[in-house]
Amino acid sequence: MGAEPHSRHRRTAGPLLIATALLLSGCASMPDDGTVDHVDSSHRADPDSQVRVFGVSPQKGEGPQQIVRGFLEATTSDEAAFSTARKYLTERTADSWNPFARTTVLSGGPSPGKAQPGQDRSGGFSVEVSGTRVAEVDGRHAYAPSDGGYRESFHLSKVKGEWRIDHLPDGLALGESDFQRIYRPVNNYYYARLGPDSEAIAGGEDVLVADPVYLRRRIDPVTKTVAALVAGPSGWLGPVVTSAFPKGARLAPGQRLSLDDSGALTVRLNAQGARAGRKQCARMAAQLLHTVQDQASAKVSRVELADPSGTTVCEQTREQAELYQPGRLNGRATRQYFVDGDHRVAAFTGNSEQARPVEGALGRDEAEMGAVAVNRAEQEGAVVSRGHRSLYVARLAEKSKLGDPVLTSEAKRENDRLTAPSWDGLGDLWVADRDPDDPRLLRLPGGKEKPEEVAVPQLAEDRRIESLRIASDGVRMALRIREPDGRRTLQLGRVERGGTAAKPEVSVTALRNVAPQLEDVAAASWAGGSRLVVVGRESGSVQQLLYMETDGSAANQPTLPGINDVTGVAASEDESKPLLADSEDGIVRLPPDANWKTLTDSGSGPVYPG
Repeated sequence: MGAEPHSRHRRTAGPLLIATALLLSGCASMPDDGTVDHVDSSHRADPDSQVRVFGVSPQKGEGPQQIVRGFLEATTSDEAAFSTARKYLTERTADSWNPFARTTVLSGGPSPGKAQPGQDRSGGFSVEVSGTRVAEVDGRHAYAPSDGGYRESFHLSKVKGEWRIDHLPDGLALGESDFQRIYRPVNNYYYARLGPDSEAIAGGEDVLVADPVYLRRRIDPVTKTVAALVAGPSGWLGPVVTSAFPKGARLAPGQRLSLDDSGALTVRLNAQGARAGRKQCARMAAQLLHTVQDQASAKVSRVELADPSGTTVCEQTREQAELYQPGRLNGRATRQYFVDGDHRVAAFTGNSEQARPVEGALGRDEAEMGAVAVNRAEQEGAVVSRGHRSLYVARLAEKSKLGDPVLTSEAKRENDRLTAPSWDGLGDLWVADRDPDDPRLLRLPGGKEKPEEVAVPQLAEDRRIESLRIASDGVRMALRIREPDGRRTLQLGRVERGGTAAKPEVSVTALRNVAPQLEDVAAASWAGGSRLVVVGRESGSVQQLLYMETDGSAANQPTLPGINDVTGVAASEDESKPLLADSEDGIVRLPPDANWKTLTDSGSGPVYPG
């Protein structure tokens, strides 16, 4: 094969696509008109850029490598059905190619190699596209970190004298910057499967759990969000949640959803979805309202569900949906707790900078405390003794007594004994015993009953729990794990609950690394419905604080100010609450739009309820 024609200017000077200026406004439907301008890669990489990007069609005389490169550029456009990208394919391949099967995110983007003669003697050529994997987004829109090499072969043949792609993998391959520009994270909400534990609280069947997914940012966002919600939860979260939408429910065709001027949203469902009874339909509407509200800039006032003809099946107002409010088991988090310099439990109330010992036994000098956790109702506290040998539980009331320990570790070394405890929103208390001879994860139902060992099937003998934090919903747990090589990783596990009230069956399964870029994790805390704040460091780097989503993607949050030698961090699932950290300067707080401020230099282990 001879030399390919010279590349067009747009491909020698860097990617150049056509952009249509848009006014973007939350979840409102987006206009399709506007002025057309050329944009360079710096504008394309900005997720908040006020432009809409379209691809450039193939030009005459382009060789196989240029066609593949042009196709890859066209897939970064904001076209709903990738109409320009399909022009690089043969007619049959354009009809069969499924760009929505998966999205592979590559560091630095996909790189097409030199064209090589095909092996089929048809006169065609093959171009290998390679890159380094960062993540995969599956067909249900769920993000998962990934690594290793990416290599896929694109085969081309001539159609009317021009090269076109006749074989390629389904899905997309995008660079990180393009992925961040094109996609946005969305929390879909489903109901927690709490098994017999749902009876422990009022409305135990109506606890909503965030399921983060990634959807295209500028392509009919409300419709795509609702469609993804109705289709069901991601594979990882699916076993511990359920949807009120019946099996087979989908959106009725021909809708482009948006909020009306009053903030109301009307959604027509297919026949399967519209068969739901009024109670079930109300739960469906609550799921939908909170999912759309989580990303909308305007308040959602009401959701109406209708059958395919438009006849109303049910509706749910914003006020009615408050019964299903995500994070409702988190409590009000009115105080921030810590162990003071006298080894008592003390607390800051609200934004106060003056701490006081808590009421009752935990605030007196009856025993030296090492770590504390307070239940979500802020009525009971659990403390580990200073040497981490014993666990006590006592009410936060003036006349409370410490009593005997509810759990004792037999380990010889302090660092091999009990972790700091953690409460879920059902009132259960969780703690790990790091004893090398008998490492265990334990649950104390109601915070007082006999400790029950909880199975963690993925923890082999050479891995152990260093610390834990359970979400208020009770079905997700963040675990800091010491690996066989000494590294500490941050894993997210599903809390699966079954059995009966008399004989419960609980396990923590499907551990996945949610901070794979960090070589060592020093601390972590829940910081939202699907967000964690993490303290750790990358290989060869300094310690940093950062937000991570529970799917392992980087949270779209401002960079946190640096602070030295952090050993602990505290956040609330209520994102309006400020961060706290345990550092070399003592316990510090991060007010909104400010820098870290020292609260006390003589305390340790700050926590929010939970």
